[in-house]
Amino acid sequence: MRIVKSLGIVFGQTVRTRGALGRFVAGIEALVGGKSEAYLSEIEKARSEALENLTRKAASIGANGVVGIDFETSEILEGFIVITAIGTAVRVE
Repeated sequence: MRIVKSLGIVFGQTVRTRGALGRFVAGIEALVGGKSEAYLSEIEKARSEALENLTRKAASIGANGVVGIDFETSEILEGFIVITAIGTAVRVE
């Protein structure tokens, strides 16, 4: 494939949180130590949502591809995670 046109930077975001039960389970996992399956699952869902949003925005401006995708993760308030996917929308042939 060859990039024929760059259409600019696009991004997709999502904000997610665990419910009360999920935070309780994560708290127990924190007491024991090791890998936290409760939060890992939520982060994986959030990354997928952010990527879907990025793809949708790229398609809405006429792109048929996105290159240089990067993910940024941050937390707002307590327990809310923000995942942002950033990339360059392109047309390829």
